[in-house]
Amino acid sequence: MMGLLLLCLLLMFGGQRSSACPHPCYCHGSQVDCSSRSLTSHSLPTSFPLGTTELRLHDNLLTTLPNGLLDDLTSLHSVSLHGNPWVCDCGVLYLRAWLQRQPASLTSHVGVNCSSPPSLKGRLVAYLTEEEVLESCQYWYCNLAVASLVSLFVFVVVQAALLVALSIFLKRFERMSKEARRTTEESFTVGEDHRENEYEHLKDSSI
Repeated sequence: MMGLLLLCLLLMFGGQRSSACPHPCYCHGSQVDCSSRSLTSHSLPTSFPLGTTELRLHDNLLTTLPNGLLDDLTSLHSVSLHGNPWVCDCGVLYLRAWLQRQPASLTSHVGVNCSSPPSLKGRLVAYLTEEEVLESCQYWYCNLAVASLVSLFVFVVVQAALLVALSIFLKRFERMSKEARRTTEESFTVGEDHRENEYEHLKDSSI
């Protein structure tokens, strides 16, 4: 019984969240206006009401769209995506695929142009070939490779420094141990000599 109640509550609140107008957008009926709000790909709402028929995302700072963001919006009749600095590397593959699945009557691709890399600047995202997109990903892999090499170099340098420090510490410890052993032996020898001298003195006194 308790489990059924929790399930009902989850469904109820889930439904409320799915129909709520996402911040900082403005909603009117089934229209969701998120345009001209300086939204980035990180600050973009993670979901929109399922009944949305018109979605305005133009004139923001979007470079990519999160995978699956628009897949559940089956009632969409109009989407505006122009006026954003789209980066046409591996991250644009979802947007490209979504645009290519849309009917010709839904002119979502209009104004959706690449702003980078330079080789694809000005190109319509929907008309990019997969080879062009994958080729534009190479600079990202190169940057990743350089970063990996730098990280590996730093790691090796740190390990070498630790080994040198450990070696110096062990040598100092060995030297201190030898000095302590020699001091102990000298103290023991002096003590033995002192006791022998006292014995000889006592022996002479008794004679």
